[in-house]
Formats: sequence, C-alpha cells, structure tokens
Amino acid sequence: MKLMKPDIKYSRSFVQAVEELRLRQEDSFFRAFGRPLTVDQYIKLTEKHAQKKDLPQGWVPYATFWLVDEDEFIGELHFRYVLTNYLRNYGGHIGYTIRPSMRNKGYGKQLLALALPKIQELGYSKVLVTCDETNIASKKIIEANGGAFHQANAQGKNMPQKLLYWIDLNTDS
Repeated sequence: MKLMKPDIKYSRSFVQAVEELRLRQEDSFFRAFGRPLTVDQYIKLTEKHAQKKDLPQGWVPYATFWLVDEDEFIGELHFRYVLTNYLRNYGGHIGYTIRPSMRNKGYGKQLLALALPKIQELGYSKVLVTCDETNIASKKIIEANGGAFHQANAQGKNMPQKLLYWIDLNTDS
C-alpha cells in the first residue's frame, strides 16, 4: 500500500474506478474537469492545477495523491492549499474518495493517514476536513485520524449538515 502522485502505470484500474463512480453518480469531480479523454490528460491537468495553472473558475490550487495497492488504484485525495470562505465552511482542505468496490475495507482511513505527514511536510500545522453528517464512514475516517469536531454548518433545506473537523499535524500520536 502506498500513497503517490498520479501515475499512468495505474491507468487501467483508475479508468475502472472512475466508471464505478460514474455508475453511482459520484463522479462530479471528474465531470467538473470536463471529463478528460485520457488518464494522461487527467494527470497533466492535476499537475497544472497544483501549479495554479488552468484552474476552473472558483477553484484553488491543490495537490493530488493516489492510494494504490500493488497494481491497483484504490482511491484519490486532493489537498487544497488555501481555504476560500466556501472551503472554510463546507469543503475543507481535503477531499477524498475510495472507489466503490474497495469501500468498507479500511482504505479511507489509510488514505488520510498516509496523506497527513505529506501535508505536514508542505508546512501545514493543521488541516480542516469536512463531511456530511449522514456520511458515517467519512466521519469515522476523520475521527480515527485525529479529527477534532469544530462545528456543524447548515447546507440548506433538505440537506444534511456539514461537519467540520480540525486535525492537528503537530501531535506526537
């Protein structure tokens, strides 16, 4: 199991994962990109975004990490370098997903755990991670990685509250 920058070597399983997400209508992140036609295009686009280039309107620069196990893409994490007002109240520094066929196996917890030291190496001492109050799995992942509940924000009528957690990266736990 390793956390790494996106790599074309994992194209086959990455494409399978995106299709799994599409079938569950959980591919909004990839749709926001304009659905890059190839994995290579996707990787190049995330590299540009990390360098503040070609960002969609309203987006902030971010780093992309892939969780892979042997030759299989398991999940993806994006670390946003700055918090806009929206991210401060709803989105946080970190967004992640585990492909549907690999959920409920502990990979989400590992993905976040492996990312936190890398984020600390970037000079951050704490990060904001959020989830919907109805997303019990994500809530458990955040709390297992040291997330301290900060507050819940309303998202609108018939929407679950957004739970905000801070993770202190300077602890020796």
